[in-house]
Amino acid sequence: MSAATLAGERSGLAGEPVAVPDEDRRGAPRWLHILLRSLFDLVLVVWLAATVAFLALRLIPGDPLDVLLSGVQDATPEMRAEIAAHYGLDRPAIVQYFGYLWGVVQGDLGTSYHRGSPVTQVLFSELGPTVELTVAAMLVAVIAAVALALATSGQRPGVRLAAQGFEVVAVSVPSFWLGIVLMTVFSFWLKWVPAFSGDSPAGLILPVVTLAVPLVGVITQLLRERVEHQLHEPFVTTVRARGVSEARLRSGHLLRHASVPVLTLSSIIFGSLLTGTVVIETLFARPGIGRVIVLALQDRDVPVVLGFVVFAAVVFIVINTVVDLLLPLIDPRLKGA
Repeated sequence: MSAATLAGERSGLAGEPVAVPDEDRRGAPRWLHILLRSLFDLVLVVWLAATVAFLALRLIPGDPLDVLLSGVQDATPEMRAEIAAHYGLDRPAIVQYFGYLWGVVQGDLGTSYHRGSPVTQVLFSELGPTVELTVAAMLVAVIAAVALALATSGQRPGVRLAAQGFEVVAVSVPSFWLGIVLMTVFSFWLKWVPAFSGDSPAGLILPVVTLAVPLVGVITQLLRERVEHQLHEPFVTTVRARGVSEARLRSGHLLRHASVPVLTLSSIIFGSLLTGTVVIETLFARPGIGRVIVLALQDRDVPVVLGFVVFAAVVFIVINTVVDLLLPLIDPRLKGA
């Protein structure tokens, strides 16, 4: 018997989900299945990401050793040999590959060629501003999308058409172009907020808005579609018959049911933002992990680039695992899935 069927048979109100009692679960707990599956996904994804990145960087023309010694005018063959041995560049590619994988297993992502620091230290030292920007943009986007979706779902065609027009424009506008427009209007013309202010709170406004606008368009479309689908469910008639207000119905019942796919989508977006804010950080001259990766690519700092790829893979798996564990708290029907 499926979880959805079971939930339907035990429902007090038609269509409304109810929690599946603990004694009805069989086998290992759901959270244990999720953790074991996530562990398998983590190993597979990290291995694939590290392998593809390693091969891609090996195919780039040029010798990393030449880049390392680009500022040294009188590099002797002995000096080249010593530096190559220090970084393991004198070993065969297959040995470097397995050596790197073994380091990843041990939590060692190598040492930056240009900074001379462990890659993990390089990445985590710049992670704070990127996390701050990503979390702020997601919060603004989700709050705006929820308000817009609840206000326009099931409304007159004119209202929905205006909302859909905004969503299409928001999704279609390139982020860098939107950032330039916001910077020109609110920083250079009106002088309300600074354009380039590092990691200060005021300097966070324009980057957050630039990142949040496209997300509002994406999340609102999905959330409104799910809310309007829920409006036709039988339990809505029952809830309305109990005298529940329309605002309470939408915010207390429909939003909870419609938020499951939105939460899944938001987790993917969050992971993408956390590892892909390079354009916004560069445009607004903000510190962050994106700027580190741009410099690493320019300098061919292979350990940093490889470490970032592994880091991005781990971030996606961890976020997806957390979301999978949270979903039953939102929709109890998923507890037995």
